[in-house]
Amino acid sequence: MDKILGNKKAYFIFVFPAFVVYFIMAFIPIIISGYYSTLEWNGIGEKLFVGFDNFIALTKNDAFMSSVKNSLILAVASIIGQLIPAMFLAIILSRNIKGEGIYRTVYFIPVLLSTVVIGQLFLKIYNADYGALNAFFGLFGLKGQDWLGNTKLVLGAAFFPIIWQYIGYHMLILYTGIKGVPAEIYEAAQIDGANESQMAFQITIPLIKSTMKVSLTFAVIGSLKLFDLIWVLTKGGPLHASEVPSTLMYTTIFTRMEYGSGSAIAVFIVAECLLFYFLIEKFFKVDNITY
Repeated sequence: MDKILGNKKAYFIFVFPAFVVYFIMAFIPIIISGYYSTLEWNGIGEKLFVGFDNFIALTKNDAFMSSVKNSLILAVASIIGQLIPAMFLAIILSRNIKGEGIYRTVYFIPVLLSTVVIGQLFLKIYNADYGALNAFFGLFGLKGQDWLGNTKLVLGAAFFPIIWQYIGYHMLILYTGIKGVPAEIYEAAQIDGANESQMAFQITIPLIKSTMKVSLTFAVIGSLKLFDLIWVLTKGGPLHASEVPSTLMYTTIFTRMEYGSGSAIAVFIVAECLLFYFLIEKFFKVDNITY
């Protein structure tokens, strides 16, 4: 076994097939999108090279700027609405409460559901005529709203199920990290008179920074490249009020047949995700902790 682990040729043999698949499925499409982004092309006719004109045009496109703003709002909302509740639940469940396994499973169920199913469910909940949300408000004599048709309400209405669905996902990641902290540390803290709040902020959170970094990365990057649930609920409407870059990219390429502009948006999404990934990496600089 030691010979295999120390053999660089063995590394290459095992890693190379996966690298080839990853290169074909990930890097080549990015390279092709980068090439298309320099063209004015409808997907069928003659390709006209325009250089960076498509990127310059995006900066003057109100719909695109609105979509970027919405994606950043979702990223912030995901950090607040997903990671904070997930951390709270993970800390509670990790304290060996009764029914810990049942609670853990229940909180994770939304993650297992199809995004389309969740989208259709919330379409019924938000329906202006017979939706459960308006019916609930009606019980208190409050006026119902067109949640997905009102430009002032649609962003919050569309983002809520996205945030709700993945709380359990981040809870499980953080829960696993907390369970990896040696119990002796908590026992010593209890002997010294530390309460649950002090142990959470002074022991648990500092010792799971690497796990928090993973969870934060998934939350932010997932928000920046989100497509499916927004598309099911609103398709970016009304009037681009719930538009995000990925939905605008889809309509630009497949509805307006503007492959150059759509590919420029795709390149922007990749660059934006990479930028935030490196910012998170730089922010966290986690030291290796040995117990």
